Amino acid sequence: MPKQFPELSVNKLRAQIDESLLPFETTASLESLEKKVVGQDRAIDAIKFGMGMKTLDYNIFIAGPSKAGLTYMAKTFIEDQAKKEPTPPDWCYVYNFKEQDKPLSLRVTAGRGKQLKKDMNEFIQTLQAKIPEVFDSDDYRSKESEVHQGFEKQRREVIDELSQQAKDEGFILQFSQVGMVIIPANEEGEPMTQEDLRHLSDEEKTALREKSDALHEKMKEAIKRIREAENEFKEKHTKLDNEIALFVVGQLMDNIEEKYKDDEHVLDYLKMVQEDILENIEDFKKKPEAQQPQPGAAFPIPARETTFRKYDVNVLIDNSETEGAPVVIESNPAYPNLFGSIERQAWFGALFTDHTMIKPGSLHKANGGYLVMKALDLLKWYISYEAMKRALRDREIKIEDIGELYGLFSTRTIRPAPIPLNVKIILTGDPYIYQLLYTYDDRFQKLFKVKAHMDDQMERKDEAIVDCARMMSSFCKDHGLRHLDKSGVARVLEYSMELTENQEKLTLELGNISDLLKEANYFSSLDNSEFIQRKHVEEAIRKRIYRSNLIEERIKEYIEKDIFWVETEGEKVGQVNGLSVLMAGDHVFGKPNRITATVSVGREGMVSIDRESKMSGSTHTKGLMILTNLLKERFAQKYPISLTASLCFEQSYGMVDGDSASSTEFYVLVSAISKVPIRQGIAVTGSVSQKGEIQPIGGVNYKIEGFFDICKHKGLTGSQGVMIPSKNVRNLMLKQEVIDAVKEGKFHIWPVTTVEEGIEILTGMEAGKIQEDGTYPEGTVFRKVADRLQEITEIVKEFGKGSENGKKKEEESEGGCPHCGV
Repeated sequence: MPKQFPELSVNKLRAQIDESLLPFETTASLESLEKKVVGQDRAIDAIKFGMGMKTLDYNIFIAGPSKAGLTYMAKTFIEDQAKKEPTPPDWCYVYNFKEQDKPLSLRVTAGRGKQLKKDMNEFIQTLQAKIPEVFDSDDYRSKESEVHQGFEKQRREVIDELSQQAKDEGFILQFSQVGMVIIPANEEGEPMTQEDLRHLSDEEKTALREKSDALHEKMKEAIKRIREAENEFKEKHTKLDNEIALFVVGQLMDNIEEKYKDDEHVLDYLKMVQEDILENIEDFKKKPEAQQPQPGAAFPIPARETTFRKYDVNVLIDNSETEGAPVVIESNPAYPNLFGSIERQAWFGALFTDHTMIKPGSLHKANGGYLVMKALDLLKWYISYEAMKRALRDREIKIEDIGELYGLFSTRTIRPAPIPLNVKIILTGDPYIYQLLYTYDDRFQKLFKVKAHMDDQMERKDEAIVDCARMMSSFCKDHGLRHLDKSGVARVLEYSMELTENQEKLTLELGNISDLLKEANYFSSLDNSEFIQRKHVEEAIRKRIYRSNLIEERIKEYIEKDIFWVETEGEKVGQVNGLSVLMAGDHVFGKPNRITATVSVGREGMVSIDRESKMSGSTHTKGLMILTNLLKERFAQKYPISLTASLCFEQSYGMVDGDSASSTEFYVLVSAISKVPIRQGIAVTGSVSQKGEIQPIGGVNYKIEGFFDICKHKGLTGSQGVMIPSKNVRNLMLKQEVIDAVKEGKFHIWPVTTVEEGIEILTGMEAGKIQEDGTYPEGTVFRKVADRLQEITEIVKEFGKGSENGKKKEEESEGGCPHCGV
């Protein structure tokens, strides 16, 4: 008689939170959690290290599952740490007075960029108002008139002297549109006519020509003296203007320079502004005119305004309200969003741009702090990813047009000076993405040297339970939800263990928990309850499943109607119920599968129909190979195995993968060989080793509940149940309906360690232990297997001999006498 294997007791089927042991009545009484991230000590330590390493090579990749709250952790924890760091400076773009198409980047003390812009606007407006007044004043006119009169006096003296010299020589100095002209005069002092010149003798004409030449030389000298006086006048006039302008500009500029005396870069810029204003003082002498719209312009830009746009300060980054280092989360890292852009404005039918139209990107905003992005979002924008790596390598941010950057087209535009880059990039994503980038991108290895690997579960300790309750309290406060009472907290914690499929672990996939709290709050509002209770959480879980399990219900319906054939009563040879897990997007459920085996005489070995039809994966193939070697290890120690066997997942129309059915396939194969029937009310799961050990598998709760639901619909007989690996007992978080059935003896769960234990539960016979002579005891399953395999071997052997003799006779008949050939 086979020995009796103990079933699992009810208290091992599910871990439950004792509400009476919770040190609070409701989450409303709990204080907010100081550390906003729970159970991620490893990741937090890595992030702290990465934040502490102030070099651009030590960027951080936070790796973890999508629902583990990667972005939330980056936002909350890193923001808290960043507040303790110094605030970075402001950055502005200003006009480059030396190279107009290369605006200058200007570093300004944090929070003073806006003030500089305001001061410059007021400064230029004041100059526009004061300079015309000064140059229109009586004092300036008096000084200007004095300089002008001096020039006119000097000019008049030169002309009078030349005129007298001409008169003395018998000539007249006249002025025309082309300048000064020296004309011969007659005795009356009137200009000679052509008739008078014809009556002169040759000697008189020669003398007159010589005098004229001499006077023209003197006239050239006079003109030169006048021009020198004119240049002297211009210099004096310019000097006067500069003195007047410098008096006005200097006074105003001194006030600004005093305000920014600690900003060396600002002082250098102010000096350039002052020099340019003095060089272009004529632009300020004109009084402001009424704004006139320019034809073809999208926005009216007065010509006078464009003249003074070069003095505008474009505040690119304003950290006046930033506390500590900035933390920027970029959800759409397209190139312009990341690196900034240069806008253009329509003006006279053409596109116009200048330093005031430079717009910042996320890198600018996060400069001096931290930029958080999802790795997958960044990789979707290949150009952004490559440009980011280049910026980290060069340690500067350049604002460039994408087309010009990659040589697609080239248009005349401005090229802003780069800004020094001092930012810590934080990428979040799946560990698989990190591994791919680390393996195939050599520059990624050099730039992202810190991996913060987030866990998806934590130990279920008392302090962890309280921390989770505090997190629920904080979440309810932040999102305006009802608080939970003790029963609601207990059920949420149990759901957390259901997600981990481990009685000793709580999930850290905060996205699932936060969604559950919102849904439970909805059902508590329908109940007009003050707090979220256990029943509300239960209802939220039930409705969540109901919204997604249409496919599961349809499959169950097919099984009930025997469209999908699954037997839950009686015994059969070569047939057993295996358990698999199906994933339908947002819903996972267990599905029983009828697995059959046939055995016949032959030498083909074991054949999987699913593998031969290419409907199984590599892991399933590995399980079959392990199964083959297990058979050899158990039954091929004295003689070789000769058989032809086939295995099949009946009514399976999709891919089969995984090795969790390898123990199931062993049982059905043993049954088919030994002709010992298997109880159909028992379903099996578990992978097997070459030594016959039952190894743990995944999805154990889905598998048990899936078979239980089928048995319930077909009718519970009290003899039905599931065999699971003993290593999976800690993973049990079964629903209450299954627990109640086990408690009432209507359903059973057996933990097994070896295939021998499983055979005995399934067949009711002893499996058998190999004896010293290499055989198994009589009346055991394995003895029946061994006997049948030996029988098949003998049949194959005899058949082989017969085939060889027949073949030999046929050859002799066809070939005649071997000696004579007749």
